Amino acid sequence: MYDIGDKIVYPMHGAGIIESIEEKEILGEKKSYYIMKMPIGEMKVMIPIHCANNVGIRDVIDKSMADSVFRSLEGEIDEQPSNWNKRYRENMTKIKSGNVFDVAEVVKHLIIRERQRGLSTGERKMLNNAKQILISELVLAENMKPSEVEELINYKISL
Repeated sequence: MYDIGDKIVYPMHGAGIIESIEEKEILGEKKSYYIMKMPIGEMKVMIPIHCANNVGIRDVIDKSMADSVFRSLEGEIDEQPSNWNKRYRENMTKIKSGNVFDVAEVVKHLIIRERQRGLSTGERKMLNNAKQILISELVLAENMKPSEVEELINYKISL
């Protein structure tokens, strides 16, 4: 169980801070929800408390782990499947995992692919989504602005 003020990650949505815990009636059922405020934009996400563990909610990484994520963005990449569908499915699985290193790997691969060959519309959308998920967690872990984190990501990938 998390408390107000806790920093958490909601896979496929990103990281945020629990702003409140509220009881809502939806479709005739009263349930308790975490109300999470995202650090990017003014978006708020309602997460049902009863299924928080099932959807992979976890704590935001600490600063030393965030530094490791930034280091993982440097260097060469492994060969990716040339088949667009296979590559897309593999990347989506990594994003859904909620693992920050997997999300960082997707961002790295797609940024490098975009620089080398360009991206399809679907992969460009995936890159933007994965980047926002990654940035939201690193903003909270490093206590930086989103623009600073994005700049650092782009710099590390170019090394």
